Amino acid sequence: MLKKIDRGALFLAEQHKLFRCPKCHREMTLQDKSLTCVNGHRFDLAKKGTLYFLDHQIKTEYDNEMFEPRGRMIRSGMYQPVIGKISQLMQTGNLLDVGCGEGSFLQQVTQLKENPVSIGFDIAKEGIYLASNQPIEAFWCVADLTNLPFADASFDTILNIFSPSQYREFKRVLKPDGCVIKIVPQSGYLKELRAVYHPDGESYSNEAVIQRFTEELTLDHRERVTYEFEIPAENRLDLLEMSPLEWKVSADIKKKLAENPLRKITIDIEILKGH
Repeated sequence: MLKKIDRGALFLAEQHKLFRCPKCHREMTLQDKSLTCVNGHRFDLAKKGTLYFLDHQIKTEYDNEMFEPRGRMIRSGMYQPVIGKISQLMQTGNLLDVGCGEGSFLQQVTQLKENPVSIGFDIAKEGIYLASNQPIEAFWCVADLTNLPFADASFDTILNIFSPSQYREFKRVLKPDGCVIKIVPQSGYLKELRAVYHPDGESYSNEAVIQRFTEELTLDHRERVTYEFEIPAENRLDLLEMSPLEWKVSADIKKKLAENPLRKITIDIEILKGH
């Protein structure tokens, strides 16, 4: 069985034309186990078979303590109806997962619909290191959403699941007939958890996010998906740690909820597809 770094090198040997240098925007080639451009900028494969495209390390609040329970919740089937709809909307061809975290959404999607090339990236190094353990043929890298290390017109589908958007870059790396699939939380999303964590919080709306999508892209499909998910007993504590909702919650509230965890949770999202 090949080591991760060797699998990464094989991927880059075949697909190096998908990448461009984030520093000078020139094309890159594979030399040994590094991508290099004509100006000498070099990006070395890590032992985990991943690439780090940032100028400097960025510390985010997204870490293993959030990514690991998030991954377990995704794999528990929490988003299966959503993942099924995404797989139906995707176009066959090169796939890019923007803000992929620990890779479970990409893993679940590609189980339903195989793609010639699947790449996931995130700004959080911790997420990408975990993603490298996913049992799928995909390439993972640490990169900046506002300066993607990918060549123009390279991808057939961009997935943008619960993560920020940068439409200038999306349009640049998307093929002329490619599409963006964006998943946006709606007002009822995780409402049971929010009611406990932030009982005085106002209801929120993502209509501005949806409006921006329709201004930047031609809308092909819009669908709201709402359902209740029965949380498996072994995942009920994972729910408490899987999202930024818990970051500013007191230890006392967390303790009370951990002692009597939620058994059901509402998924309420909007699926947008545009070109």
